[in-house]
Amino acid sequence: MPKFYLRGFADGDTLLTVPLPGERRYKQSVNSAAVETDFYALPGHDGGDDVLERALAEVEAPTAAIIAQIASGVWPLPSADRQALAFFIALQSTRTQTQRRTVDSLEAQLARLQIGVGGRELFTQQLQRADPQVTNDTVDRMWAEAIRPEGPPLRVSSIEFADQMLSSATQILPYILGRPWTLVRFDRRSLVTSDHPVSLVTPADASPWEGVGYATAAGIIMPLTRELGLVMGDPMVFAEHISVDRVAAGELDMTLPLGSTQMERFFNEHTVGFASKWLFLHPKDGRFLPEDLPEPNPTRMEMGSQAREFNGEPWGRASAGGRDDSVPARSIIRTHVRLEMP
Repeated sequence: MPKFYLRGFADGDTLLTVPLPGERRYKQSVNSAAVETDFYALPGHDGGDDVLERALAEVEAPTAAIIAQIASGVWPLPSADRQALAFFIALQSTRTQTQRRTVDSLEAQLARLQIGVGGRELFTQQLQRADPQVTNDTVDRMWAEAIRPEGPPLRVSSIEFADQMLSSATQILPYILGRPWTLVRFDRRSLVTSDHPVSLVTPADASPWEGVGYATAAGIIMPLTRELGLVMGDPMVFAEHISVDRVAAGELDMTLPLGSTQMERFFNEHTVGFASKWLFLHPKDGRFLPEDLPEPNPTRMEMGSQAREFNGEPWGRASAGGRDDSVPARSIIRTHVRLEMP
């Protein structure tokens, strides 16, 4: 999480951090909150290991200035500033620890599915081809890891995550820009934020089994500071009357100068609902947290194969009697998964 962003919810440099499900609370510096060492490091990159971190800093610096301008009363935003803020919001959807865990989880579950299709004998054969000295104990251990509900212990490489992060942010950007924006200013109420600060509003007519994405959400919301909330509304309301280009240019953007209690709860309940592990807020704002906080939600997406039976028999055509590299057991070593965010 960018330090400048967290300062918008801090008392100086001090935040109140609430790990879900909220059984404890403690103060910490914005320099320590939501930090993972070398999270963006790209070892061996021609531009240096910190090339991605420096690129993100080039996005953060102008965004900090834009949010400061909004706080001083500037709204609607000039088109260039609106686009810059939209890209920052898109990145805050894809650059988080939550997103990294989600990508890793989907990769592991896909590998589990592929291994199950091939069956244990094919899995063993392919491990033996990769390493003729592999022992039966190693095969047993790797098979046990592969068929766990969460899949084998895989993690995408740093460069793969960087590529996924940037491409997904670019992919969802039109769904952020093409919505009418409403800025809500709070005076007596305050907003909280989280380790996944961008939230999606489910359409009122959505069925319980339906998911919601950036293209289908009734709204996208993000607290900009404890006193400023941004609602990116439903573009379909105006679809027959105004072009998406005009919406993206900010012609329909507006402001609510005095956020109500109902609006504060709307923001904070969505922010809490989309949090992964941590909430961050001003040390004096604990009363604005919802009474019931959810359990941690480490990932935002999963595959539906966890319940499939793994008895060692192949699910498909692949078997020990014939090589079938369309379902390679070596995917336990590497599988690439790209999230389709919209």
